[in-house]
Amino acid sequence: MQEKLNQLFNFVTEKLDNVKTRSEFEELRVKYLGKKSELNQILKGLKDLSFEEKIRVGKVVNEIKSKMEKYFSNTMEKINRIEMEKTLKEEIIDITLPGKKIKLGHKNPIQLVLEEIQEIFLNMGFTIEEGPDIESEYYNFEALNIYKNHPARSEQDTFYIDDSHVLRTHTSTVQIRTMENRKPPIKIISPGKVYRADELDATHSPIFYQMEGLVIDRNINMSHLKGTLEKFVKAMFGDNMKTKFRAHHFPFTEPSAEMDATCFVCQGKGCSVCKGSGYIEILGCGMVHPDVLKRCGINSKVFKGFAFGFGIDRMVMLKYGIEDIRLLYESDLRFLSQF
Repeated sequence: MQEKLNQLFNFVTEKLDNVKTRSEFEELRVKYLGKKSELNQILKGLKDLSFEEKIRVGKVVNEIKSKMEKYFSNTMEKINRIEMEKTLKEEIIDITLPGKKIKLGHKNPIQLVLEEIQEIFLNMGFTIEEGPDIESEYYNFEALNIYKNHPARSEQDTFYIDDSHVLRTHTSTVQIRTMENRKPPIKIISPGKVYRADELDATHSPIFYQMEGLVIDRNINMSHLKGTLEKFVKAMFGDNMKTKFRAHHFPFTEPSAEMDATCFVCQGKGCSVCKGSGYIEILGCGMVHPDVLKRCGINSKVFKGFAFGFGIDRMVMLKYGIEDIRLLYESDLRFLSQF
């Protein structure tokens, strides 16, 4: 019996030595270690032997089976090594090749210009105030002398949340809240997103960024307004920039004006962008209306003030010569990487 088992072991190990693939190995494992293998059949036949023979034969069979299982295990490790070596040869990695660069994000030009504008006004002594994007009709309209039936209050121009709340159409709402909660002197800027019911195209967006400024103090007049804005424009665009003011109308300022600056395209020589004038409009401004001051609890006979506002998106387009506002909101790295 022992000789027969040794012959079986030698036969199986010889077969295993020639195995090259996982499928060949699995076939031998099932045949010689499976439930129907010759070793298992011998073990099942032990019940017909005497007690002494069971002990002797069982010991021999278990020794051979243990040796065979170990040989199968070693063979499996050998096959794994062969397959790994084959895979490594097929998938050669050249560690001398340069790695792939990970594209880093860039600040949006809106953020770059916003930071630059804020720095200019902070250096002039302004502070930054913020307010909610969802506002009541009172703060968005009535507190600014924009009464019912005014065109700006129609659903064609304004996003209504409900009958009495809107997405703010300007950051002037922050000025009202500041005047209600602080005593003069006040010197603030209020940057933030605003919302208008505009169709998205090259020059319009339903969401855009705006910056407004407010100064309230004793003896404030139009010359302070002009001096502040001229200093801002030169700091932002260069000392060669010229400005001029044109009379205009805004419900919340009196008198009101629009400020033009030297055309960025033609440098004041006249072109299609500035329609030959050499100037382009960049912001609106004026002296705070006395009714607005009174509504906020400020004595309009003692305190005066000026306010101004402009679209940051427009400043970005003018500064960098961008012709399509949609580029500012598409998060395209090919565009953003230029700044």
